[in-house]
Amino acid sequence: MSFSVAAQQAQSPFVLALDVGSTGTRGGLYDATGLPVRGARLKIPHAFTTGSDGTTTIDADQVADELRQIVEHVAAASSAAIAGVALDTFASSLVGVDADGNAVTPCYTYADSRCSAEVDHLRTVLDEDATQQRTGTRQHTGYLPARFLWLRQVDPDTFGKVRRWMSLGEYAYLKLIGATAAGTSTAAWTGMLNRLEGSWDAELCALVGVDAEQFSAIAHPSQPLTPVFAPLHPNLADAVWFPPIADGFSSSLGAGGTDATSIVAAAATSGAMRVLVDGLVDDLPRGLWCYRVDERRSLLGGALNDVGRAVSWLQATLRLPEEPEVLDAALRADPSPLTPLVLPWFTGERSTGWVGQARAEFHRVSAGTTPTDLYRATVEGVALSYQRMLAQLTQAAGGAQRVLATGSVTAEVPGLMQVLADATEVDVLPITIRRSTLHGTAMQALEILAPGTEFVPPDHGEVISPVAGRETYYRERVAAFADLYDKVVAR
Repeated sequence: MSFSVAAQQAQSPFVLALDVGSTGTRGGLYDATGLPVRGARLKIPHAFTTGSDGTTTIDADQVADELRQIVEHVAAASSAAIAGVALDTFASSLVGVDADGNAVTPCYTYADSRCSAEVDHLRTVLDEDATQQRTGTRQHTGYLPARFLWLRQVDPDTFGKVRRWMSLGEYAYLKLIGATAAGTSTAAWTGMLNRLEGSWDAELCALVGVDAEQFSAIAHPSQPLTPVFAPLHPNLADAVWFPPIADGFSSSLGAGGTDATSIVAAAATSGAMRVLVDGLVDDLPRGLWCYRVDERRSLLGGALNDVGRAVSWLQATLRLPEEPEVLDAALRADPSPLTPLVLPWFTGERSTGWVGQARAEFHRVSAGTTPTDLYRATVEGVALSYQRMLAQLTQAAGGAQRVLATGSVTAEVPGLMQVLADATEVDVLPITIRRSTLHGTAMQALEILAPGTEFVPPDHGEVISPVAGRETYYRERVAAFADLYDKVVAR
């Protein structure tokens, strides 16, 4: 276990980091150098509730209980007092809370696409370009403006019972410590933060019928919360609780994307491509978002709903070879023009076109197409989606020196990294540590608790470079992908 430390060698202060992802809630203890402390971690699996109508939700109280169990377990496993608790969750979540502080709605997740009609409506009544420059986001089913309009339409009684609107992390904190706030990045991922002013956007609040007072106060990571309830464990008696942050921010930090020299390509259930920059980015490209994350930095990038989710669909639906080396070889092989072209949006498109109701398209599938061909084609489609984001990131932030690849899919589908390098024509450095998001959550807390401490750099694999001679194929694929997109998605 190279990227970890034994409790006896760990350096204080210690941070209990928590991460709520799409497939589970996890937590672990980290020392001052950002290393996980061995023997002090726990994961509790969970799954979203999904439906063919676009439903993608989870029970907020279930997640709060999972976090409670993990906090108590990790605190008990610690041999020393814990200086801070930090939490990230999947972004763009929403929970309606009543006057008694209880959830009266499920937690709506970023992937719930039932508000697609409201997105279309917002695009007719807003100056979307101006709104994007102000909030950093386009209108999409993953953001809250359309979700609020949809909720008011389909369930006005419940909408009227809500006194406070919270992210999943905010609600969990309310249950765990009796106090809450929206971390700056959490607020930014709602699509309703005026990033220029650092406040809830007045125009959008008025448009969707939600008072800004119904939202939590916005707090930078340097503005910790004061618990109201008694500590969950004696080791937490003096712990600082940091405002919940978005997992995209954590993922970038944890992979080593701490400045503008590195672009992070995250590949898990969903995916993203991000770069951390100083200040506020002007003149955002239409295909990207820009989230303010603290007093001085912004995260510029784009996101995909379906990366690991696309692979899981392939595994569950196709008669793929059982030997993983066969599929890996198919991804590393020279590309073939006979490979079908796939737009890999099983639960809707985010960047760069923001078409929430988009669905996967398989183009030029013949009687001779094999399951392995479809596997290769879908992975190519994912890589081409990353390429579209990288082109706009380079336009807005300049060329980064490297692409860092992180997330569970980079280990489960290593051939994706070669396809990504070939499609983007950029060197890719795989980050091989596990739980990089959890690591980043600990890092942002340690930046405040132990300023100036040098973090241990994350473990990584060998650089994966584009294979010479494949650039012509992928440039043609980029053009064909754009043409198919224009004909069947953007029409």
